[in-house]
Amino acid sequence: MRVVVAPDSFGGTLSAPAAAEAIATGWRRAAPDDEVRLLPLADGGTGFVEVLHAALGGEWHEREVTGPFGDPVPARWLRIGDTAYLESAAACGLHLVPRERRVPEVAVGVTSRGVGELVADARDAGVAEVVIGLGGSATTDGGAGMLAALGAVPVDADGAPLSGGGGALARCARLEGAADLGGVTLVAAADVDNPLLGTHGAAAVFGPQKGADEPTVAQLDAALARFADVLAAAVGVDVRDEPGAGAAGGLGAALLACRARRVSGAGLVRELVGLDAELDKAQLAVTGEGSFDWQSLRGKLITAVARGAADRGLPCLVLAGQVSVGRREAAAVGVDSAYGVAEHAGGVGASMADPAGTLAALAEHVARQWSTR
Repeated sequence: MRVVVAPDSFGGTLSAPAAAEAIATGWRRAAPDDEVRLLPLADGGTGFVEVLHAALGGEWHEREVTGPFGDPVPARWLRIGDTAYLESAAACGLHLVPRERRVPEVAVGVTSRGVGELVADARDAGVAEVVIGLGGSATTDGGAGMLAALGAVPVDADGAPLSGGGGALARCARLEGAADLGGVTLVAAADVDNPLLGTHGAAAVFGPQKGADEPTVAQLDAALARFADVLAAAVGVDVRDEPGAGAAGGLGAALLACRARRVSGAGLVRELVGLDAELDKAQLAVTGEGSFDWQSLRGKLITAVARGAADRGLPCLVLAGQVSVGRREAAAVGVDSAYGVAEHAGGVGASMADPAGTLAALAEHVARQWSTR
């Protein structure tokens, strides 16, 4: 049997390549005669660029940028031909914010400035296109920090530049200057279709995981509404209701205001790494991520793999850290069965103590059920 193993990363525990290797290790223990093809994947979030480099090569560009708290952090972007690939999480990712700092007073002050610095670095290197993976961010500043780094500085009524973070946007009066893109085309790679504002917006849906409580969510949503007015006045286009505007704490809105083209991150990776060609030759697809939940069903990577398998009449299995999707919902996107590492290992604590080992053990268990051997 030819098995394609195509997982996303498992939260902060395993990168996509490490997860693929763990699944393959367990599968081969149970079914040594199966041909297991590793194809680690990513959507626009953490690991997006690493996966592309593993599949396609390219040239790394490394530099220090402004991190989520204003301190310098190391980051990099990938050049392949005339295209630069970067991920917002490299500069303002949630993994850069310790859990003890994910509190309301911090959530309002996290900046996306470093993302703009990465874009500027790629622009100055002479690329024609910059693809920005959106996901895994700690910020809810509507991309204001990114725009400031590119020359479009949010200021208050007195013309003073705003401090970083979404909370300050309540005082935003206008943008001073314009984003200097140097003729570069921007592409926003996002797999969420949330608008900027409201109950499905950036603050309400993603703010709580970044430390925002209910009053802070309301504060950030109001501030983003103010910033949306400023963006509309500056560029002549109101993007607040556009699908994907709420991605990465509203970075999607700023990119759309810069005339970025929006694409599916998972779909882009699927195309670039050749997932469809691999599925054409496979008898079974295995994918996975840290948590298989309702967000997984909204066009994220697992959905892309499952639908690709379903188009070819292949069964598709999900191996995830935890599974909270019901059988009917999973089947609707093409998933035949889903298995949770935590359940198989005897609890979240046990699975987290040895992420690769417990994932491999689950894969071995699943292979005994599914491999034709």
